Amino acid sequence: MEPQVTPVRVATYTRISTDEEHQPYSLEAQAHRLGSYIESQDQWQLVRRFTDQMTGSVLERPGLERALAEGRAKRYDLLLVYRVDRLSRSVRGLAQILDELDRAGVTFRSATEPFDTGTPAGRMMVQMLGVFAEFERATMIDRVVAGMERKAARGGWNGGLFPFGYQVDSSTGALKVHDEQALIVRQIFDLYLKKRMGSRAIAAWLNRCGHRTNYGKPWSHRTVLIVLRNRTYLGEIFFRGVHHVAPHPALVEAETFEAAQHLAEERGEDLGKRRINGSDYLLSGLIRCMHCGRRYIGAAAHGRSARYTYYTCYSRNRYGTRTCAAENLPAGRLEEAVVAALLEAYADHDLVDAAIAEARRRAADSEPHHQEELAGLESEIKRTEAGIDRYFAAFEAGTMTEKVCAPRLSALSEKLGQLQGRRAELLAMIEPEAPASIGALQLQQVRTEAERILSDGPLPQRKALLQELVAEIRVEGRDSITPVFRVPDPPVRVLDRVVGRGGLEPPTSALSARRSAS
Repeated sequence: MEPQVTPVRVATYTRISTDEEHQPYSLEAQAHRLGSYIESQDQWQLVRRFTDQMTGSVLERPGLERALAEGRAKRYDLLLVYRVDRLSRSVRGLAQILDELDRAGVTFRSATEPFDTGTPAGRMMVQMLGVFAEFERATMIDRVVAGMERKAARGGWNGGLFPFGYQVDSSTGALKVHDEQALIVRQIFDLYLKKRMGSRAIAAWLNRCGHRTNYGKPWSHRTVLIVLRNRTYLGEIFFRGVHHVAPHPALVEAETFEAAQHLAEERGEDLGKRRINGSDYLLSGLIRCMHCGRRYIGAAAHGRSARYTYYTCYSRNRYGTRTCAAENLPAGRLEEAVVAALLEAYADHDLVDAAIAEARRRAADSEPHHQEELAGLESEIKRTEAGIDRYFAAFEAGTMTEKVCAPRLSALSEKLGQLQGRRAELLAMIEPEAPASIGALQLQQVRTEAERILSDGPLPQRKALLQELVAEIRVEGRDSITPVFRVPDPPVRVLDRVVGRGGLEPPTSALSARRSAS
């Protein structure tokens, strides 16, 4: 009796950078060729497909991240690409991906470059291909930049969102005046210089009048200042640190523009000369506004004899209270309250044990629902993959044209990517590592070290520690603030402790004793 051969579970990864029409190998073409390659191999079985429409110079790609996550979860045995440069166009990125695949026990193959990465010679050849891919990308960038520099020197627009007040003339490639927006640009300069209105007051006036930026968003003091500082309105084009004379009409006089620059400098509104140091605020990036969902940022106000620091909602700071009316929070008192609550939480071993037990219970309760959703997803993925295969078959047989197939294949590929992403999320929730218990002595050691750093440590170290131990701080108002703390022993779970109804007014040195675990 012959031994049973276990099929090799194969996952494919496809990628393009821009519009498929301009790619030598579209996503569908890559998928078709990979499918044919898999069929030609003995005992290979396609089980996963991952795809991205992003540059290969970065590793933060949703499809690639899902591929690596499922590789670590042992969902497939071999990752197949059409060419090595589909995986990464940088040597460092390629090496990092191959190392992660090795640690996960996953083999890597290229359908058109048959090197065995399981051998030193094969890995060397793959690295060499990565060197050539990176060189090709760098050469292309140099050529493109050189062409853009020549175009800018002639006064041409190099693409991107054009400045407010202009649009692109398709026949010449240069900017031309947008009549309605040009009136608003001139009015901004008039309000700033003649009416002596500040940038925030101008933004509020524009929003009240119903005006929106080129992005379709409300005006903010920053977008007003960008208009006031933009030399495009003098008839110039900026590219790579150089202003070039351009053929498009100027919207403001040179004297008006220079007067606006001097006034901005006097008022301290010159964005180019502002110094912003986010490290001054210990809780940067951790505070979430529960009204609009955006993060709080650090800000400061200057009185006659003192500087007052506070946290403010990004939406409110950028677009005013009409967009988000969340209250500002005094930085010093909030940071003291959060640190006190953190140390108090780590002093309560029973609370930590209760949180871990509750997390385990919730995971067990939710697993049947996740399994049910996963089963439905697997069926939907199979139907979607079968649909893609049918369109490929129809195209190959000549019964359906590319013009008809391409839109539907694109939609099905996007749907498949979303389904696979949700499946990866469910797998991570269904098979998490059990929350680890932490002993009372270990917790006390963590608390002692945290207290030492938060009391006497340098500012960067204190901020890094809080970023590690605080999951987020949810703010509904000064009287309702909920810090969410992490258990300091991975895998991470969180603890909730709620600011008492007194909140930060009047000042409190610690958070309320009321607490709950999650």
